[in-house]
Amino acid sequence: MTDIQSTISNIQSQLKSAYQKDEAKALAWWIVEEETGLSRSQILSGCKITKNFAHVQEVIDRLLHFEPIQYIFGHTEWCGLDLRVTPATLIPRPETAELVERINQQSAISNQQSAIRVLDVGTGSGCIALALKKAHPEWQVTGIDISPEAIAVARENARRNKVDVNFQVADIFSDQMTKYLNKWYMVNDQMVNIVVSNPPYIRESEKSSMRPNVLDFEPHSALFVPDSDPLRFYRRIAELLKNHQSSIRRQQIGRIINHQSSHLFFEINEAFGEEMRDLLAGLGYTDILITNDIYGKARIIEARMVG
Repeated sequence: MTDIQSTISNIQSQLKSAYQKDEAKALAWWIVEEETGLSRSQILSGCKITKNFAHVQEVIDRLLHFEPIQYIFGHTEWCGLDLRVTPATLIPRPETAELVERINQQSAISNQQSAIRVLDVGTGSGCIALALKKAHPEWQVTGIDISPEAIAVARENARRNKVDVNFQVADIFSDQMTKYLNKWYMVNDQMVNIVVSNPPYIRESEKSSMRPNVLDFEPHSALFVPDSDPLRFYRRIAELLKNHQSSIRRQQIGRIINHQSSHLFFEINEAFGEEMRDLLAGLGYTDILITNDIYGKARIIEARMVG
């Protein structure tokens, strides 16, 4: 135990120039757990440690250059999932876990009689899609991303967590996107029930306030939007779902129609909560609700489109 405490103290001491005390301590324990293959509780309970911490200094040096520890070790724990992450994918964050929890709390969705069909747009590592599928094995879940590298990571995460999600490379700005959406979801006149997305939403002008561990390592294509059109991804996704609903309705002309609701969930930039509300209302969405995250920032918006 003394050796472990000494190792942790040494790591913290080296990291204190770049990280605050609590963060340095958390990183030190993360390194020790990874290097030993033991959890903190196992270590504290006296489990025998057989490894010699050969790579600790390399990890510390990379952390001092602000490389995220998740990329250094190649994975992270999130929402009960062990997720592989690479520089092709964003690192899953606590506020995104809140988005997943918000969907899980929606009894109006869970109580629907038909099978729930979910589309996760900009899936990245697949974290949202996999967390939803793990919580609701009966749901049909598809995740799409424009990046083939990200989709490869998402598919690997599905395998490593034994969760069955359909991951596809797709560009939401493609003219064929509505056709693809109908192909994936329009079965027996059923439509997509949930569209969820954590799209790029940080304005280019906000780069100067960001920490180097994000700015220098995470994929900019998944982070930033032009100041001239910061809502472009939200607008496009909301329009796609509206068009999908219209396609369903056209095919149901002359038949008894079971009107269905589709639900939209977004993680958003807290600076644009009211603009997002206006955008969705203008497209015909109802029951629009903005939820603050644990830091009190407007972070989640949800809405409903009735078929």
